[in-house]
Amino acid sequence: METVSAKPAAPRFGKLTPKYKAIAWIVGRTMSPPEVVGPERARQDLLKTSTGSALLVGRRPQLASISDGQLAGVDVRRYRPHDQRPGTIAFFHGGGWTAGGIDTHDILAASLAARTGHEVVSVEYRLAPEHRFPAGLDDGLAVVEALLDDGHVAVAGDSAGGNLAAVIAQRLPVRAQLLMYPVVDAAEESDSYRRYGSGHLLTSESMRYFRDEYVPEASRRRDPAVSPLRAEDLRGAAPAYITLAQCDVVHDEGAEYAARLERAGVEVTLDDVPGVPHGFMSMLGFKEAQQALSRCAFWLQDRLGGPDATHRR
Repeated sequence: METVSAKPAAPRFGKLTPKYKAIAWIVGRTMSPPEVVGPERARQDLLKTSTGSALLVGRRPQLASISDGQLAGVDVRRYRPHDQRPGTIAFFHGGGWTAGGIDTHDILAASLAARTGHEVVSVEYRLAPEHRFPAGLDDGLAVVEALLDDGHVAVAGDSAGGNLAAVIAQRLPVRAQLLMYPVVDAAEESDSYRRYGSGHLLTSESMRYFRDEYVPEASRRRDPAVSPLRAEDLRGAAPAYITLAQCDVVHDEGAEYAARLERAGVEVTLDDVPGVPHGFMSMLGFKEAQQALSRCAFWLQDRLGGPDATHRR
């Protein structure tokens, strides 16, 4: 497995850097958790923070065009960069399957398009609890299948969006998968749930709430369509780039997924970023997110272009 980072690989135990610790402290005292306020308020809060100060979230880059529409009956936003390269990136936003959308992840999706030179199609998949599993996954599969009719496709996503991207990469012949601190095991909790379960932006209680809303039946959470880490056979999956946040409740399951892909013979690049929390890639006002996104983009450029390659399934 190739590892890549601007700093040495993150140790198993770590602490937030002072600026991220301050952000976590402020959020913990000014925003009520989703398990307390419910999905509608959580959606409003996420939208407010994601469209807030440019010092934190960055600015949307200039692109050739940005347009909203539908693909396979699903709402999407398409980001077309200048000097566009062949190939498309299907992007799936995070938000615990219950919040988030093309607006909350607008800057991240646009920045991915600008830095890769590939069109990015951001998917407004249906959310729980109004539309529980497998509704959001079905939307994602439909969009990617439609994109595959027109050429090469990579999938990308953060958090719960990384979950959808990982499942889709197990099922469809995409050329690459970019997973940012993905949720890949909704059935069991790894050690990082205990290490970083509170005071690190995403809490273990919030993750339990999200998975309960997405898949209320505990018996169904071992399904690889919910927990891609639990797929019996990962051979033939598309090359993967996995960005982890060290101080994150889902850190360890992401690391284990990278290890399992490698054992299955899949090309894996792991970027384990020290001192940062879950969701840091949306904080594009900070150098850690900017540098991590540049590393992701460089990798995607190489995997999405070039000669034909066949991946299952």
